Amino acid sequence: MSEFYDVVVVGGGNAGYSAAISAKQAGASKVLLIEKSTADAYPGGNSYFTAGAFRTVFHGLGDLLPIVHNVDAETAKLIDMEPYTREQFYNDVMRVSGGRADEALANTLVDESRDTIDWLNKVGIQFQFSFHRQAYKVEGRYKFWGGMVLSIVNGGKGLMKNYHDAALKHGVIVRYGTSLTNILTHPNQSKVTGIQAITTEGDKLTISTDALILACGGFEANPAMRAQYLGPNWDLAHVRGTPYNTGEGLLIAQRDCNVKTAGSWSSCHATCWDANTHPHQGDVHLTNQFTKSGYPLGLMLNSNGVRFVDEGADFRNYTYAFFGKEIMRQPGGIAFQIWDSKMLPYLREEEYSDDVVEKVVANSIEELAERLATPTKGSWKGTLSSKEQLIKTITEYNEAVRAHRQENPNCKWDPSVKDGLSTQSSRIQLELPKSNWALTIDEAPFVAVKITTGITFTFGGLAVDPTTAAMLDSFGNKIPNLYGAGEIVGGIASSNYAGGSGLMLGAILGRKAGISAATQTSKSSRM
Repeated sequence: MSEFYDVVVVGGGNAGYSAAISAKQAGASKVLLIEKSTADAYPGGNSYFTAGAFRTVFHGLGDLLPIVHNVDAETAKLIDMEPYTREQFYNDVMRVSGGRADEALANTLVDESRDTIDWLNKVGIQFQFSFHRQAYKVEGRYKFWGGMVLSIVNGGKGLMKNYHDAALKHGVIVRYGTSLTNILTHPNQSKVTGIQAITTEGDKLTISTDALILACGGFEANPAMRAQYLGPNWDLAHVRGTPYNTGEGLLIAQRDCNVKTAGSWSSCHATCWDANTHPHQGDVHLTNQFTKSGYPLGLMLNSNGVRFVDEGADFRNYTYAFFGKEIMRQPGGIAFQIWDSKMLPYLREEEYSDDVVEKVVANSIEELAERLATPTKGSWKGTLSSKEQLIKTITEYNEAVRAHRQENPNCKWDPSVKDGLSTQSSRIQLELPKSNWALTIDEAPFVAVKITTGITFTFGGLAVDPTTAAMLDSFGNKIPNLYGAGEIVGGIASSNYAGGSGLMLGAILGRKAGISAATQTSKSSRM
């Protein structure tokens, strides 16, 4: 039997809930959101596993204080927060994508970010300042860096609870354990008439609709598709989030609606990830805590004891999605992050506390190398192959740092700015520099953690019209009542990614898709 809904949304993450709520606000009477996962296991797609960061244009501290939930008047006096302008946001998106980001999509992301933040706030999404992720306390003041200052109270868990509560308040019908299998179209027109789906119990459903919104993510949890599109060894990457983003929505839309592809299908968002994690799914309790983002404070060496990235090339926001992929290219797909005692107080507790990550601690670099080379529990995931090379790498690094400090005695270490403390001087230049935040690693205790590549989402997706979120067919024409939002949409990211822009664009396009879909319902002859 066929059910009917004015608007059907496929995917229950940030973009899907934005779309469903927006459709109800725009006048759609019956809105159904279906989600492949069950309500008690991996609800909220990858959005549940995020830190909940939203990148937006803003005009300074006073612009955002009215919408955050974790700042009192006394704390506000201690915050240093520069405005993040339209030009900065746009330039960051273009810079990290190598100029490959779709210009119209980038303009939509930037120009509609701040208004969408206000809309989300009114919907019930609870924002906070990211003190632990995006600020350092320097000389008694909180100094925010990298342009991205907003996140969600209780991260992705809080985000999805806020959305679910708001959806029920707006009258959205949410159905978990329901997976899209087919999109039904008019026999003589490029117009969607409904969908077919299957439940976890094996029941097959046919659902008619006036408008369909696809917000069901990429293919990052599908090892076969990762190997096919991303390349060799990518089937071995660890999945950071939901195991349900396996790419069916992408394939079904292409097959049934001739939707045009967009973006970089050979690239993805990945990050430094705890090597001792489940390879095929994230942890619903620790979620984003397995991220290991402290590399700008220390060094990263591969299993041969060699550095392979410039840890201080830029703020973490602009490097982590690229550096995560670089680990996959290293021997065994593993690496080690290393610090000395000077930096340990600056490591984020939620990522590096003893109950979250296994640490290797030593009183000398030689002892650290010995312990990293010694097989332990889980050693099948890789150990250090050359103690001598690790010692040599750190020794040469320390010499280069000291040489730079001798030539630049007035330079001051400051993690909230690109401080220029590097390994490059007239006397010594490392072949691979550390361009900022370079301090010697010479004070015991020394600490290392083992990391691998954690894949977050894939960059390749489907093409949409940024004005309406309508999906485009292979000729570039808008499909009348099919819309897309979230990571199923390609075109904004390429080899790299500006942190916080994924959730932001997902909410922007979700909101647009909901409005457009509700307009289709008003045009329908149904009463």
